This record gives sequence, C-alpha cells and structure tokens, in this order.
Amino acid sequence: MKLLDRTARRLRMALLAAGAAAALAASPAAATTGVIKRSFENMPQGLVDAAFSPVTAGHSIYHGLTTIEDTWPVRIAYVVPGYFWNVMCDFGGGIIRSLTGVIELPVGLVLLFTDRDMEPLFDPAEENEALVNLDQFEDIYRVKVLIPYTAGG
Repeated sequence: MKLLDRTARRLRMALLAAGAAAALAASPAAATTGVIKRSFENMPQGLVDAAFSPVTAGHSIYHGLTTIEDTWPVRIAYVVPGYFWNVMCDFGGGIIRSLTGVIELPVGLVLLFTDRDMEPLFDPAEENEALVNLDQFEDIYRVKVLIPYTAGG
C-alpha cells in the first residue's frame, strides 16, 4: 500500500512540475486564438452544412448543368444519380467539418499559450466558396455555410 501511495505522490509531483514548466515556458509568448476561433466556427456550421446538403447539392447540380459543356443525354442521365451523390458528399463534408472543429478545440487550447498556429485540418471549408458567406464580422466570427464540398477549391 505504501508503494502505491509513493507512486501516486511522485506522479502528482511530476505532473505539477510539468504543468509549472509549461506555464513558465509559455508565458512570454503572444497568444493566438485562430485555431480556437476556427474550431468554434466549424463545429456548428458543419452541422448546418450537413442539414442543408440537399440545397447545396441542388445548387451544385444546377451550376454543373449550366456551365459544363456536356451532351444532352449526359446531362439528363447525370441529374438524378449526381444529385444523390452530391447530397451524400455534402452531408459527409459537413459532418467532417464539425468533427475537425471538435479535434481542433483541445489543440487550440494548448496553442493558446504559444505563438504557434496550425493549418486547418479540413481545407475545403476554407477554400471552397459558400452559398452564404458573411464577411462583415470575419475578425470576430466568420459565417460561411452551405459549402459545396464536391466543388474544387
């Protein structure tokens, strides 16, 4: 029993020392909140993307039919299977966007005490154009929803 108490005490002291060292090492750095901000943007907005994936898929199909020079039989045959494919891809893209927001949150909390930054885990949310993009308050909270994840960035 004494061995377990000593081991637990040593473990607590080691964790306390590591925490103190991390706090002292991180104190002179300038904090960056970009990763946490992106995380809080991606978590709810990815769910909105998933919920409105039929709208985004319909827009993508219409845009593809009006801009791509295919023959009429190809355009007619593409509509139904292409719509369902785009709905599935946009739904999955929205879920992945929310999950990357969850993954980026603890990393952002750690990076808050450093001057480091992290590249986005899910680039299509950053690179693709959205149907709704409110840039007025981008420094505070960027609203970028209804992203067609099947479109190239």
